[in-house]
Amino acid sequence: MKQEIPEDGTLLPLMEEFYTIQGEGFNTGKAAYFIRLGGCDVGCHWCDVKESWNAEMHPLTPADVIVENADKFPGKAVVITGGEPLIYNLDYLTNKLKERGILTFIETSGAYPLSGNWDWICLSPKKFKAPRPDITPFAHELKVIVFNKSDFKWAEEYAAMVSPTCKLYLQPEWSKSTEITPLIIEYVMANPKWEISLQTHKFLNIP
Repeated sequence: MKQEIPEDGTLLPLMEEFYTIQGEGFNTGKAAYFIRLGGCDVGCHWCDVKESWNAEMHPLTPADVIVENADKFPGKAVVITGGEPLIYNLDYLTNKLKERGILTFIETSGAYPLSGNWDWICLSPKKFKAPRPDITPFAHELKVIVFNKSDFKWAEEYAAMVSPTCKLYLQPEWSKSTEITPLIIEYVMANPKWEISLQTHKFLNIP
């Protein structure tokens, strides 16, 4: 039987939750509680969590329980990711987290309407389903995964859409990092508005 996900966001399909160190982007190195929601139709062929795509595989979990779990840890920051978390209404979850004094970060492709109360929005656009133009101005961080040389031009198209204060990151796709990283280094040295993001959690062998 298909599970009914309430529109008010009080129940969410939770794939996993864990306390770790943020591995990539602007908040690299900070302790954070990760909440990974199931459900995604963006369909990146290089996605490393394809098991998150089908929301039906992940139990509907009360948002209040997720908040209680997050609040048990000393690092008062939460990263909500997926899947594609903005498929769901995240107002309730983020407001409850903020009531506990927990910072709220999201990692999103921007393909769905923005909901939630956020301290940090990481927009990671995907070619398979473009971000909504009404989300790009709100991004604090633009993180583009570089899979091939054509992605640099594509990254610049989105850099032109975000706010002037948005941090710009280029990140090598993990399976092609040996080939792509030297190209990113060269590109950032020539275009210093960009910075390099690495998946440091994979080097550290942590979640």
